[in-house]
Amino acid sequence: MDLTLIIQATILGIVQGLTEFLPISSSAHLILIPWLLGWDNPVLESLPFDVALHLGTLLAVLWFFRTEWVALFRAGISSIAERKIGNDTNRRLAWLIVLGSIPAFLIGALFESRVEELFHAPNEPLSSAIVLLMAGIIAFFGALMFAADRLARHLRALEQLRWLDALLIGLAQAIAIFPGVSRSGTTLTAGLFLGMKRADAARFSFLLSAPLIAGASLKSGWDVFQEYQAGALTTNGLLLFLIGFMAAAITGWLAIRFLLNYLRRNTTDIFVYYRWAVALALVVIVIFQISSISYRGKHDQSKQTPRASRASDTSNSVALDWLGGGSHRHRSHSHFFRDGERAESD
Repeated sequence: MDLTLIIQATILGIVQGLTEFLPISSSAHLILIPWLLGWDNPVLESLPFDVALHLGTLLAVLWFFRTEWVALFRAGISSIAERKIGNDTNRRLAWLIVLGSIPAFLIGALFESRVEELFHAPNEPLSSAIVLLMAGIIAFFGALMFAADRLARHLRALEQLRWLDALLIGLAQAIAIFPGVSRSGTTLTAGLFLGMKRADAARFSFLLSAPLIAGASLKSGWDVFQEYQAGALTTNGLLLFLIGFMAAAITGWLAIRFLLNYLRRNTTDIFVYYRWAVALALVVIVIFQISSISYRGKHDQSKQTPRASRASDTSNSVALDWLGGGSHRHRSHSHFFRDGERAESD
């Protein structure tokens, strides 16, 4: 097994574990980090590896809250058997989690495949427009979190959560289908806008994540099983799957513990500033890349075409690269953009 692949699988597992629970967007990081570093191994981009990472974070949230999950499960069963919720805190919380999970399941079932095709189609490079769109999403939802933390009363505990609150937080979780939004970020932001204490909003966010992660893992796992049965998959890369799974599970557990302790004494500002820094860095990288392509286009075509034709062709080439399509793409030596095999000339 190539040591480089082991390191890459470990890094992606760590990224998944940290960003799944910290309010900075796991999907965006898992797309952007391989893009920035020029990683293109098909095993690490495969559905089975993605399933392994999500199973790792599922194990983290189940193990960290294992005592709560046992109590919630028993309370939920009791409420069904007795057909009564009453004033029991665990019974209410169990059904609040169920209610809050419904929007994400519905939105995911209807639109997840379309969003994935838009932002990260298999074997397709990221276009400049998509990177800038993710940068805008990252920055915008960072600003929402910033506003929520400033405007929130920070008075309501988890036990005071109402049915409408759970539904609204669930709707916020459903928005995280778009890379850059952050599932934990939107649910935390929604909880803050509803007046919850930071740590209590984060706790509900983590509890709410388990059904969604489990459902997504089951669906993807079934897809993997069907592909394997059809002979489309092999057992190659099992070690990488295990490494990614373990890295995501360990770092996910640590991320949950850190965030709950951190938010008891601090604001969410550090995550807001991180999101803005990432968004700014992406914009700078895209501008640099476009400038580099424009310069190379002028330099290369100056040897072959008249000045007027050269300006027109360069403008058209840059425009096509911006849209991420067409065959008029310039080959770039920068590892920031993985645009695949490009023609040397038209």
